[in-house]
Amino acid sequence: MTRLYAAVDLGGTNTSCGLGYEDGTLLCERTDPTYSHEGPDAVLERIASVLKDLASASGQQPSGLGIGVPGLVDRATGSTVFLPNLATQWRNVPVGEILCSRLGCPVYVLNDVRTATLGELTYGAGTNTGWLVFFSLGTGIGGGVVMDGKLRLGPLGAAGELGHMTVLPDGALCGCGNRGCLETLASGPAIASEGVRLLRSGLAPHLHDLVGGRAEYVTPKEMKEAAEAGDRPIHTALTRAASYLGIAVSNVIVTLHPELIVLGGGVSRLGSILIDTVKATVRERVTMLPVDSVRIEQSVLGDKAGLYGAIALAMRCGRV
Repeated sequence: MTRLYAAVDLGGTNTSCGLGYEDGTLLCERTDPTYSHEGPDAVLERIASVLKDLASASGQQPSGLGIGVPGLVDRATGSTVFLPNLATQWRNVPVGEILCSRLGCPVYVLNDVRTATLGELTYGAGTNTGWLVFFSLGTGIGGGVVMDGKLRLGPLGAAGELGHMTVLPDGALCGCGNRGCLETLASGPAIASEGVRLLRSGLAPHLHDLVGGRAEYVTPKEMKEAAEAGDRPIHTALTRAASYLGIAVSNVIVTLHPELIVLGGGVSRLGSILIDTVKATVRERVTMLPVDSVRIEQSVLGDKAGLYGAIALAMRCGRV
């Protein structure tokens, strides 16, 4: 019988749990609020309960569990080291041990974006690709690096923090303490903040109509719609953010010369405004390498990249 694996994508707002097979078939999934304010014990108990329910409904028990978490982990012990966006920051929480005792199967823990990168490598755009770089563009910007067909983590498991490369030396202060990080220029909140400014300045009438004049409803999605409807300043703001991302992608290309750049996360849904601008920026800035040999594509797994990566993590018994 084909082995079944459990997968968890732990987020600050929502957590997705699922069961899937090693061929990439996602049998079932469920997404619930994380309620991180209740603390690690309550969150992990809820995850275990959901996975038990899914396993009971499927009639099969998982052979292993992979879980992606938003922060630093100690892969040797399966403990979280620091999850900055969750209440209590989950310092030294034995996630693997706790879930193993509740579910009766091996548990493997990895950073969430590195997990998503593993998903893209195993089941997504990166299948049969030896050199891949993944950008996760959302509330923050994370990433993952694949070289010679292997996910590279570095000595602390933190390799791939692409959102914190400096793009604008004297730019805005980033949450990491640096200035001008890519995350301050091309993340969802960074893009939306410029949309809000244009809205309040009376320069985005279509965006104003889309959100009913309410700045708190402005997201890159509404900005894309407004740009397509004719708000030129909004279109300029989106292409500017995309050009900053293009600079970061150019830096990665001249450093690693990967075969494939994958753009995932909510901001990647900007589609051609994002992809075309990134490609144009790369062509303009990378002149010493054959850039046409580097594919730049939107994720084919979308929001499920983390779940697919967690299945791959479990299937590989934690080996990346």
